[in-house]
Amino acid sequence: MFQKVDPKTLDLNPFAAIGSQWMLITAGTPERCSTMTASWGGLGVLWGAPMAICYIRPQRYTKEFVDGSEFFTLSFFPQEYRPQLSLCGSKSGRDVDKVKECGFTVAAGAGNAPYFEQAGLVLVCRKRMAVPMDPALMPQDVKEKWYEDDYHTMYWGEIVEVLKKA
Repeated sequence: MFQKVDPKTLDLNPFAAIGSQWMLITAGTPERCSTMTASWGGLGVLWGAPMAICYIRPQRYTKEFVDGSEFFTLSFFPQEYRPQLSLCGSKSGRDVDKVKECGFTVAAGAGNAPYFEQAGLVLVCRKRMAVPMDPALMPQDVKEKWYEDDYHTMYWGEIVEVLKKA
């Protein structure tokens, strides 16, 4: 059972939760959604509101859903779901029903944004801005290490609802 909490009360370490434990970015509707694993992102305050930032490469199927939705979710899972997060990061929703493969149960947050009942923490975000990364502004070593002409789009989402497992 989830309870709504104020984002200011979270004791989440974003470096561990995003960079090491990973998260799922999910968008669409509870009836038709796409999800993907992400290990790049951030949390902070922008324009006086709690904000989440995530990055999606152009070839990812989930990008189509985030682009076409006003809301998206970032879901954080207990460690026992690591195999499911690995699957969601290595398979495309174009080819595999990841929700079914993982045994996830879809629920709806604010704005009818899809998330998964198995998560421990969900951030429901209202998309506020999407900006393609400009390779002309990147250091050469970053481009060489991380890119092959498939630069991410950066998404800023205002956190409108935080759901935490009780």
